[in-house]
Amino acid sequence: MEIFKLFNALPGAISQGLIWGLMAIGVYITYRILDVSDLTVDGSIATGGAVAAMLIISGWNVWAALLAAFVVGMLCGLVTGVFHTFCGIPAILSGILTQLALYSVNLRILGGKANVALSVNKYDLLVSSRNARTLSLENPILVLTLFAICLIAVLYWFFGTELGCSLRATGANRAMARAQGINTDKNIVLSLMLANGIVALAGGLLAQFQGFADVSMGRGAIVIGLAAVIIGEVVFSKIFTNFGFKLLAVCIGAIMYYIVIQIVLWMGLNTNDLKLLTALVVAVFLATPHWRAKFFARRHKEKGGAGRA
Repeated sequence: MEIFKLFNALPGAISQGLIWGLMAIGVYITYRILDVSDLTVDGSIATGGAVAAMLIISGWNVWAALLAAFVVGMLCGLVTGVFHTFCGIPAILSGILTQLALYSVNLRILGGKANVALSVNKYDLLVSSRNARTLSLENPILVLTLFAICLIAVLYWFFGTELGCSLRATGANRAMARAQGINTDKNIVLSLMLANGIVALAGGLLAQFQGFADVSMGRGAIVIGLAAVIIGEVVFSKIFTNFGFKLLAVCIGAIMYYIVIQIVLWMGLNTNDLKLLTALVVAVFLATPHWRAKFFARRHKEKGGAGRA
């Protein structure tokens, strides 16, 4: 009987994984492509949720609200980028400063309230947890899967353009990119804007899915994003070598993360220990490439010694 509770909860976990997978794509852009540690996402995902929620409540179309969330998220990335490039503040501190400021900004957007309800009964939402187990076109798994595919396709095209290649070159070797005449500061700012725009877009979807926007809904978002990126890389690094498939692996990594969390909760873990579990899961997957490299290096050394003998 207990197993049915797990299967009943899996559609919701998969839906959440897809939303956080979209957020993790934004983390991937800064963490892997740009090679910058950006902590802005803990604030910008809540900003996207707050903006989308307030606009939908005000009567805006859901697509227009999501577009506005994306634009506001880009502004968050712009602030971090200016702190880093124009003010000379290290990237990690720039993200912390923006994240700190966004808490007050998010409270202002929410009208001074810590959270705002966004009921599917009152508003025409794109996704809702209520439809996670229904066989219809409103099922969030279907909607979010199409959303993820479209986003990955657009990013695959963009990073294949001249501008996109210059962004990748900036992250790969900033000194060499600068020597080739690329304005690396501009590219850093643009990458941070794009990444946080995607994160805020995911925040807008998350607010709709869970039925409310909360000023603290982004707490720990960077850890979940990194977990999705690392899990996707560890599991699919040998299979997915194409850039588009690497982005897909990030989404699948987020889904796997939420399925694991759901299974552990089903096994009876105290919800108060969820943050501890998250940290341990991320630590294990971060350490896996290091352990694997050491294991194969040892085996190679042993084979080499045996060959000489």
